[in-house]
Amino acid sequence: MMKKEKQNLSATEVQFYEKNGYLLPAQPLFSNEKFNNLFHIFEEHLQNKGNLKPDELDVPHQKDERLFSFLMADEVLDIIEPLIGPNIGLWSSHFICKEAFSGTRTPWHEDSAYWEGRFDRFDGIVTLWLAIDPSFQDNGCMGVLPGTHLGTGKIYEKMNTDHKIFNLEIKDAAHLPEDQVVWFELKQGMYSLHDSRIVHGANANGSAFRRTGYTMRYFNTDLVLNREHPHNEQHKIYHCRGENRGNNPLIYR
Repeated sequence: MMKKEKQNLSATEVQFYEKNGYLLPAQPLFSNEKFNNLFHIFEEHLQNKGNLKPDELDVPHQKDERLFSFLMADEVLDIIEPLIGPNIGLWSSHFICKEAFSGTRTPWHEDSAYWEGRFDRFDGIVTLWLAIDPSFQDNGCMGVLPGTHLGTGKIYEKMNTDHKIFNLEIKDAAHLPEDQVVWFELKQGMYSLHDSRIVHGANANGSAFRRTGYTMRYFNTDLVLNREHPHNEQHKIYHCRGENRGNNPLIYR
């Protein structure tokens, strides 16, 4: 069984992330054994999803404490820390599954647009996207527009959908420069990183291969959660490392 060595991002990788808003480290996140455990946990969640769509398995850690052994793992936090600093909170996690031949497209959006008003600002929030299944263009891998995290926020319009999560899209998204998109093609167990403000999306899955990612989202706890926002009232956030200088309502485990 492969033993996972400690990994840290290099100064060059951090600089690339800060400039471009994303990073594609070419290495697995967890050991084979640990990844396989997470894979089987996901399969359980998918089997027991009830009326949810396969890409609506949001905040699964709030009902399955086994996931904290991955979300709070040093393998993850050692990667997150160089990007957002030593004061780290867990914002959310989400299994996003596109079934073969039926997985719908993910609209072009900035993650921060879905959280409008919930923080005082949106720098210092990063998503680690772990490939539960191999992810490639034919099965609807994610793509980003590099550098867009440094621009101004986009205008959004509601989508004609009953989707519980992806229901907003950048207005005039058809005019985005898709020839500049960087597609995140990942082998199983590999991962990507992206800033909450970067413009990204994914095409529908028209292939015979399922595409699933586990998103792990972290924030610098210097940011301040808006406790008055209605969507924050029931949302749980967790302490991972460091100090809570934003005086946020963190749960300590």
